[in-house]
Amino acid sequence: MKTILRPALVLFALLSVLTGLIYPLAVTGAAKAVFPDQAAGSRVERDGQVIGSRLIGQNFTDPAHFWGRPSATAPEPYNAAASGGANLGPLNPALVEAVKGRVEALRAADPGNTAPVPVDLVTTSGSGLDPDISPAAARYQVARVARLRKLPPVQVAALVDRHTEEPLAGFLGEPRVNVLALNLALDAMK
Repeated sequence: MKTILRPALVLFALLSVLTGLIYPLAVTGAAKAVFPDQAAGSRVERDGQVIGSRLIGQNFTDPAHFWGRPSATAPEPYNAAASGGANLGPLNPALVEAVKGRVEALRAADPGNTAPVPVDLVTTSGSGLDPDISPAAARYQVARVARLRKLPPVQVAALVDRHTEEPLAGFLGEPRVNVLALNLALDAMK
């Protein structure tokens, strides 16, 4: 028994140190060396204070700001510790009611906007933390934001265009707009 137990325990300890300590430290060190911004959480700072991350959505509720995708996290929106989707199917009455309520909220915030509501403004992402919206979702909100900020809509639309990121390598993913970056640029406008 001793001849079997001792090598098993030694191997267990060795593999625990290797996979639980050495490997994570090596990967973290390599990430910090090659991708320092991403390894630090892609934090966004203003006036020396961290105000968010480019990778996690923010809860913008002021109608004078662009709104992101709804969050499915609880107990508060965009809670990175509770990442996950709502897991409601397209025929689920709870999803239908949630989408209907979100469409009504968008219509109430901008009653003159009769354009079709982009789907990403009324449905959550798989993680519930998506920081990006489609260019169509950003353009849908241009008139409301411009009106409330007393800016020409063409100027706000140009800001959306400047913050539209193309797919990686021209074909991986979809065009997207980071809502935090867009709202920070909007706040910087005089």
